Amino acid sequence: MVDLLVTYMEMLAPPSGAPLAAPVPDAVVACEKLDLSSYVDLYRAVGGPVQWDQRLRMPKAELETLLAGDATHIHVLRVGGEAAGFCEFNNVGQPAVELVHFGLVPAFQGRRLGPFLLDRSLSAAWSHRPERIWLHTDTHDHPAAQSVYERAGFRAYARRMETFPV
Repeated sequence: MVDLLVTYMEMLAPPSGAPLAAPVPDAVVACEKLDLSSYVDLYRAVGGPVQWDQRLRMPKAELETLLAGDATHIHVLRVGGEAAGFCEFNNVGQPAVELVHFGLVPAFQGRRLGPFLLDRSLSAAWSHRPERIWLHTDTHDHPAAQSVYERAGFRAYARRMETFPV
């Protein structure tokens, strides 16, 4: 077991201002229905360096059902056709939408692609008119994660130490 500081954040209104421009000419964000293999490959590529394992511990059938559901939206960032990151929302269509996973493949970090992916994904999530979008981030996530969320319009509403399996 490991203790992590978890910060809970929320947005109560859509982002204001103009959408962010693509930082590279061939960057595209689209909501995609990924098959299990493609999802797991992208999940590992993004989450491996920050020790994501939640989806890897799920039974295969449960994960397939989640991915196929209408309430799960996965926005994939592609650069030159290559998957560079993703933003996953659960409970789309409900009053409270959770941003469950967000990140970039390490080779694509440091090029302003993260804020672009988040901005485009949040705009799409808000088009379903939730009352709020929330997330949690912890001390294992990328060091810039919380500041990226704050610049996107999220505000912290709780912080606490939580224990997770290793």
